[in-house]
Amino acid sequence: MSVDVVLIGRNEGDRLVNSLASVVPQARRVVYVDSGSTDDSVANARRVGAEVVNLDMSVPFTAARARNEGFQALTASGDAPDAVQFLDGDCIMADGWLAKGQAWMAAHDDLGLVTGQAAEMRRDATVYNQMFDVEWKRPAGDILACSGNMMVRTRAFDAVGGFDPTVIAAEDDEFCTRLRKAGWRLERIPEDMARHDANMTRFSQWWKRAERTGHGFAQVGHLHPDYFVRERQRALVYGAFLPFMAIAGAFMSPAVPVLILGVYALSYTRTAKGLMQDGLPRSEALHHAIYLTLSKFPNVIGMIRYHWRRLTQAQMRIIEYK
Repeated sequence: MSVDVVLIGRNEGDRLVNSLASVVPQARRVVYVDSGSTDDSVANARRVGAEVVNLDMSVPFTAARARNEGFQALTASGDAPDAVQFLDGDCIMADGWLAKGQAWMAAHDDLGLVTGQAAEMRRDATVYNQMFDVEWKRPAGDILACSGNMMVRTRAFDAVGGFDPTVIAAEDDEFCTRLRKAGWRLERIPEDMARHDANMTRFSQWWKRAERTGHGFAQVGHLHPDYFVRERQRALVYGAFLPFMAIAGAFMSPAVPVLILGVYALSYTRTAKGLMQDGLPRSEALHHAIYLTLSKFPNVIGMIRYHWRRLTQAQMRIIEYK
């Protein structure tokens, strides 16, 4: 079974250099898809022998579109691979991952996708990096969805038409949902796959990413109403309904905003307790719970942005946070 690699990026700098260094020795063939970088990304990719695809930047770029064009570049030749490993340019592939993922997929014909274990490189540099690391830590076994770092069977990718290039966030969830609905099984195996370098240092970056996440909740939820149901409900309740009730209720009684603050406090406490039950140290759980509670506000802003774009037929442009 053959596996080639699609690497995507935009202005990743040294992170892309390190990513390429981890991939090229393992891969038969590497395609790097660049989304309008202004640094040396393209030159660095060519220097190590990767094929380069430059996205047409007259069309809004998305990670979904980049992955599709990389896949097309790999499969356009007569030597198309049996599977494609997708990797983001801010990730380093673990030694031996391609061979392990390839062997697992070859042994399970019903698998449309296989992914592995991931971790944050500089986990404790910022609270934001810690939160990324918590997101990566997921148990092995059958899964509903995973990040864009995935190995996909070529037949499965073709069967569902690849990624939806109009989905600007959670495009991996949307793709995985269509794979499952098409009858393919998705699995995370207990093998190291990648290390991610978020390098998130500012609150504003976290806020923008949370907006993008909300946009993904709304867009993917619109395409697949059975997905992201609880995420959309929580964002609407805590990010819109309760603030509205607090403001409206304040005209009737000052007790109303106080009661609603109590609801937020209860949500925060439950979130922190849940994180601690999952094994997070108490100090980290208390800190992370603040951001998870606050996240409903940018989430709902992102949801509103998606629906405004949908109703006005505006282009679905990516919300950048890097």
